[in-house]
Amino acid sequence: MIKDYLWERKSWMALFLFLELFILFVAYLDPTIPLSSVLYIVFLTTIIFVVFVIIRWKKETAFYQRLQEWERGLDPVSALRAASPLEKIVERVLASQTDQWKQELKEHLATLEQEKDELLSWIHEMKTPLTAMRLIIERVGDENTKAQLLYEWLRIHLLLDQQLHQRRLPHMENDLYIEQVELEPLLINEIKPLQSWCMQKGIGFDLQLDVRSVLSDAKWLSFIIRQIITNAVKYSESSDIVVKSFMKNGHARLQIQDFGLGIDPKDLPRIFEKGFTSTTEHQNEAATGMGLYLAKKAAKPLLLDFHVESTPGRGTTFTIIFPQENDIIRTHRM
Repeated sequence: MIKDYLWERKSWMALFLFLELFILFVAYLDPTIPLSSVLYIVFLTTIIFVVFVIIRWKKETAFYQRLQEWERGLDPVSALRAASPLEKIVERVLASQTDQWKQELKEHLATLEQEKDELLSWIHEMKTPLTAMRLIIERVGDENTKAQLLYEWLRIHLLLDQQLHQRRLPHMENDLYIEQVELEPLLINEIKPLQSWCMQKGIGFDLQLDVRSVLSDAKWLSFIIRQIITNAVKYSESSDIVVKSFMKNGHARLQIQDFGLGIDPKDLPRIFEKGFTSTTEHQNEAATGMGLYLAKKAAKPLLLDFHVESTPGRGTTFTIIFPQENDIIRTHRM
């Protein structure tokens, strides 16, 4: 900051230098003035000026150093401690601006919370006409038309479900209930709504569950598995999807393997990014790029880890690695 201070005071130093040179010039022109005495005076005044600049630098820059280190969440009056009248002007302006920003932030947060509540209410209200629509579709006689309508119904249902959980994610920790979750009924509940879509595409499920239950939150674990299974069905055709659970290295694992399109190696590191869709299937308008992104975010509070292996044209193996029971109990007790 010393360079900034010297640059700020360059006009004062230029004036001092000019006066010193002017005195020397006058002494040079006037033979009655002893030049040695003038040089001595210039030397002393220069030392005094340098000491004065150092003292003033420490005193005048203290406020601006505190300003640089000021944490925006703190009150400027208590954090900056202005001393001079000019510093107090800066402090008052900052305090006024901070209060205005806090008020605006409070209003924006209130508006955002209201919009979130309205959206959640709208999503819940949409469930009623969706349920009625499903019952109407079931009565359609033409099987081909019925299958197409069920597919479009399922897309709406899954998109609304994604929106619902996306809005709940920021407060997910408050919504967790850790318990022993039975995997088989959970998986069946997630596969059942996809039944008509799977029949249309010739897809079956093979469940091989050596581990019958895991310690987790049933609702959020269902959401995570739903995103993975939906992706597996979406990119598969006329093949089975194998779901296995087993123990490895002290951790329970749930493996979902499909034999569909697979993922390009260059896309694999990006599949959990928000809005990312496959570069090979980029023209697919049905893809939102949100499913795996939301699944990854939901997995963090549950201490779940993901491992993905894929070969283009041969399918994808998605493994959910559960934490050890002591780890998840210790974390959520904290």
